[in-house]
Amino acid sequence: MSSAAEQQAVEAVAGEVRSGRAAPVPHVNGQVADLPNGQAPRAGARPGPPLWPGSSHPLGARFHHGPDGTAGTNFALWAQGAEAVELCLFDEAGVETRCALTELTHEIWHGFAPGVRPGQRYGFRVHGRWDPWTGARYNPAKLLLDPYARAVDGDFTLPPEVYGHVRDWPQQYIADTVRDDRDSAPHVPKGVVVHDDDDWADDVRPKTPWADSVIYELHVRGFTMRHPGIPEHLRGTYAGLAHPAAIEHLTGLGVTAVELLPVHQFAHEDHLLRRNLRNYWGYNSIGYFAPHAGYSSSGTAGQQVGEFKRMVRALHAAGIEVILDVVYNHTAEAGELGPTLSLRGIDNRAYYRLQSDQRRYADYTGCGNTLHAGRPHVLRLITDSLRYWVTEMGVDGFRFDLAAALARSMHDVDMLSPFLAVIAQDPVLRRVKLIAEPWDVGSGGYQVGAFPPLWTEWNDRYRDAVRDFWRGALPDVRDLGYRLSGSSDLYAWGGRRPYASVNFVTAHDGFTLRDLVSYEQKHNDENGEEGRDGTNDNRSWNCGAEGEPPEGTDPRIGALRRRQLRNLLTTLLLSTGVPMLVAGDEFGRTQGGNNNAYCQDNETSWVDWSLLEDPQWQELFALARRLLSLRHAHPVLRRRAFFSGRAQGADGLRDLAWFTPAGTEMTERDWYAPAAALGLYLSGRDIPGRDERGRQVTDDSFLALLHAGDRPAQWVLPGPPWAAEYELVLDTSREEQAAAPGTRHRGGQPLTVPARAVLLLKVVG
Repeated sequence: MSSAAEQQAVEAVAGEVRSGRAAPVPHVNGQVADLPNGQAPRAGARPGPPLWPGSSHPLGARFHHGPDGTAGTNFALWAQGAEAVELCLFDEAGVETRCALTELTHEIWHGFAPGVRPGQRYGFRVHGRWDPWTGARYNPAKLLLDPYARAVDGDFTLPPEVYGHVRDWPQQYIADTVRDDRDSAPHVPKGVVVHDDDDWADDVRPKTPWADSVIYELHVRGFTMRHPGIPEHLRGTYAGLAHPAAIEHLTGLGVTAVELLPVHQFAHEDHLLRRNLRNYWGYNSIGYFAPHAGYSSSGTAGQQVGEFKRMVRALHAAGIEVILDVVYNHTAEAGELGPTLSLRGIDNRAYYRLQSDQRRYADYTGCGNTLHAGRPHVLRLITDSLRYWVTEMGVDGFRFDLAAALARSMHDVDMLSPFLAVIAQDPVLRRVKLIAEPWDVGSGGYQVGAFPPLWTEWNDRYRDAVRDFWRGALPDVRDLGYRLSGSSDLYAWGGRRPYASVNFVTAHDGFTLRDLVSYEQKHNDENGEEGRDGTNDNRSWNCGAEGEPPEGTDPRIGALRRRQLRNLLTTLLLSTGVPMLVAGDEFGRTQGGNNNAYCQDNETSWVDWSLLEDPQWQELFALARRLLSLRHAHPVLRRRAFFSGRAQGADGLRDLAWFTPAGTEMTERDWYAPAAALGLYLSGRDIPGRDERGRQVTDDSFLALLHAGDRPAQWVLPGPPWAAEYELVLDTSREEQAAAPGTRHRGGQPLTVPARAVLLLKVVG
């Protein structure tokens, strides 16, 4: 059928509905002959006893003692446009008992269920109009997950029954308008009542200052699945990450915070399940209060909550903060052809951004839908969730996936949006670490440098400049200078500080560090999307051969790659700002050139700990540890304020100076000239701020020489007043760093800088 004919047919059906001459939609009536796969509907559930009135606050399921000390659970669900709501309780055999929520207070349906205790599985059925043309998609045949469920039991497998419409309707152009009356309850997970009386009195939060932070991005499952020191039954779980063997690696490396890829309960997309794949990364949330049950070793009937808390306590005891990567911009219900799992069936029009044609969703995320964070009840859901993870689950901060989508008011990104305003005034949330991924896929969505104070940002301009410099693709060194010194061009406004920039060279999304120097093209065949997925803008260089070279290949390729890894790692950890490492990059993890391994829940993504048995990767790990130790020991590398670049004393010495290989300070002309080298002088004499006792902070001074050229260069070291003598601290041209330190060089004298290398020198006279 042509698109014009399709539109005509849709409009004809819509006209019948609005004129009152037709049922709200073409409707599957439950008869076996009318069902696409010939299945019969499930028999009805048994009715339950009347509920007590209960309370409209708090939302969700909360176990407590009600009237006369009676133990039970209060249930409360915000469902603005609903005509009726049923609470559905499930026993161990899966038998359902339905209880009507008859109390309605301020658009919240509520009731108290005497005798219902922790461990009880439950869901909701919401009654209302089925009118997709106006955005109404109520369907009481679909069991809905409580948005406030503290734990979730069961898997989302996405058979046809879990769709509010007939997924396999022959005329796909109107499929989303055809209601499916088959019962979804046997096929969907249930919420679990959880009792939470933990006051965290025995927990000590590290509270690491932003300027002192080093973030380590990891996947709970992928980090622990192959670790030989973690017992097999704990691998892939919260308990595995809490194991001393996992924590020993983190503390030994020297990171201060782990940033966990999504741990909110998430679902797998239908297109992945059809290809026998799974959503590994987890950016497909459906339960904003529930720790993902698949990462629990102790059970899924509420035990996952306690296991997550024990993991947080163990990390805190080791001095490591816990930051969650959170996905409030969209949900796992996708677009109009997606499943009905929770919010769509509770109040589709209220929770999601819809287009003017209200059948369709406004998609600023590339995932089919966008939560409408400008509406009070959606803001309440998000902020209630955030506060819960801070106050009751112990976490220390959040990285917001596609944060620009949350900052949209009506359509445009607005830094005065309700979401940002609410966060700024919240007494709990304004005290934790807030990291924005400062873009989305909509028009005007790229907002690097635009988020207000309190927020830090993933700085992709840092990533691109450093990658381009070391692969020889920067036309000059202007951009690199800004990135190395804290990106003042982006963040020196509104009281923001250098630590507003989260510096990274790699992240979960894209090549690993090793793959960045081994591949120039993505190799995503295993994803089954014929190469359409993953970015083509990798800014990588394979050093002369694509992929892992076979036996007998020129050994210089491998040596050059390892040198480039040392250069990238050293640049990152010496730069001003907050560095972020990705798990395994410090010892050569590879994904075989897959730059979008979101669906690879296998050895492609899991950290390969056997690499640490290889001497060449042991040396890379040793360098990472040494660099982080150096960073922790020297406040000049962890500045809390931007450099001024002005003379601080009579000798003309400045807190920051830039040098050419000729030993002269950079001029305006030098910044615009083609160059593959840059010298950076950091003065430890002029560090702004005071320590906790009010004393002036002072430190050693350093000179970093970055040379990306393919031939050695003669470099004249700056003489007095900068330095009379320097001591070599590290040289990335060396495979083993133990031989590098200690060599002295006089100021004003030439020094040969090896090709493609970083030299760090300390001022000693």
